[in-house]
Amino acid sequence: MKYTVITGASSGIGYEASLAFAARGKNLVLVARREDKLQELKAEIEKLNRELDVVIRVSDLSISENAYSLYESLQEYELETWINNAGFGNFASIGEQNLNKIESMLHLNIEALTILSSLFVRDYSDHDGTQIMNISSGGGYTIIAEAVTYCATKFYVSAFTEGLARELKAKGAKMQAKVLAPAATETEFAKRSFDLDEFTYEGAMPKFHTAKEMAAFMLDLYDSEKTVGIVDGLTYEFKLSDPIFNYAERSSRLDS
Repeated sequence: MKYTVITGASSGIGYEASLAFAARGKNLVLVARREDKLQELKAEIEKLNRELDVVIRVSDLSISENAYSLYESLQEYELETWINNAGFGNFASIGEQNLNKIESMLHLNIEALTILSSLFVRDYSDHDGTQIMNISSGGGYTIIAEAVTYCATKFYVSAFTEGLARELKAKGAKMQAKVLAPAATETEFAKRSFDLDEFTYEGAMPKFHTAKEMAAFMLDLYDSEKTVGIVDGLTYEFKLSDPIFNYAERSSRLDS
């Protein structure tokens, strides 16, 4: 039995991606902070296919040590796909942003993703059919006003994952690394980014995708040989592409 791990599975893209992979018959490890939401999701998956094994892990990955303990807790399972979806945003000017919130965002968006990616690659890079998918953002390729710090974290995700994809390919590894870059998506993202109790996308955003649509795009990327799946910020069309950032190959020997 092989498992697909999805962090941030309790809502939004992670929730819909869990249902989408379950519909394909994938056993799942669902990770999030809110156990009640994970249990609700598990119940929905059981309606789709009672034969699937669904493992729940409650973890706050904004605490870096929890990334290590999460991975360690999965040693008894054979993993096939790891999706680092957990993350959150922030909209504020740099001089006015809440630094406590920013610290948590840096820990989650960057540190936890790096730790979990590294551990998974270390153990599974030469296993047939394995994939790692990191969720970035259109803001991981374009800097957005009043969201500079958030965009910087997602530029990291994009660059890290594109670089990992090239590294794996150069080594002839069996694993594929991919990055998904959504634009505005109807999730809890806006509420947490703006520190609001409620946020309605309809009327507030000229264009957006639903989380279910983004989960379908994720599957398109999963099925492809491409590295990047990105939503055009103007047309909202989804495109699959090769790595976007420039990449400098290291010389095989140091210059004397």
